[in-house]
Amino acid sequence: MGFYIYRHCQSLNSWVFKQVAFKIENNRKMTTSQHIKENLEFVRAKMIGASLKRVEEVIAYKTPRLVAVSKTKPVGDVIEAYHNGQRHFGENYIQELAEKSADPKILEKCPDICWHFIGHLQRNKVNKLISVKNLYMVETIDSVKLADAVNSSWMKLEKMEKLKIMVQVNTSGEENKSGVEPSEASQITKHIIENCPGLEMCGLMTIGAYDYDVSLGPNPDFLKLIECHGQISLTLGLQRESLELSMGMSSDYEHAIELGSTNVRIGSTIFGRRATKH
Repeated sequence: MGFYIYRHCQSLNSWVFKQVAFKIENNRKMTTSQHIKENLEFVRAKMIGASLKRVEEVIAYKTPRLVAVSKTKPVGDVIEAYHNGQRHFGENYIQELAEKSADPKILEKCPDICWHFIGHLQRNKVNKLISVKNLYMVETIDSVKLADAVNSSWMKLEKMEKLKIMVQVNTSGEENKSGVEPSEASQITKHIIENCPGLEMCGLMTIGAYDYDVSLGPNPDFLKLIECHGQISLTLGLQRESLELSMGMSSDYEHAIELGSTNVRIGSTIFGRRATKH
């Protein structure tokens, strides 16, 4: 009887969230910053709905975190999203992140903002990145040398807390994407845990191939990251739930969450289409 009630409640919750998401989708507009509130509500409802569909093996994983990707977007958009409850923001370009994080309006109106760096990181830019105020996480560590450089730079600041990082894995095998080979993910993770006292190893991140058709089945790039996640947990004796999975963007975040993603990076669905970076 208890199990029946639980399943009934779960089905009811799923129906309610579907109705909320449907209502929001029918009433929202995504193209201008004045609709950021509606877009955030839409994404959050979709995320909850996707969480309810998670496969049994990943039900215990933490509620997924929403990282609003604000690259090329004005400071006003960031502030508006912050005032509507958003705290985690992602940037791809160090110069843009440095400028936004130091903007007087953001410093005044967004005191608890958490910046994620989600772009390719070169070692000669590490010190500039580490100096960013309210830097929360670097999601794109892709070599032992880069990990060592980030650790050294962070340790010089003599902060009490560790810097959260993720290892980026190139699961699609595309040459134009950064990230370690899946076979090397365990080695770099082990190195960070054992040799980088200033860093907190939080999980694995991937981008994967764009525009995958989920009607063909689970995204193989996501499955590859999940496989890496399992192998690392087993090899290093870690609890699977202790390592996050950062996968999923505007076009596929629901699918990613259903497979176990704990961190999704969403830009255009929240802020509208972005201008091309020159």
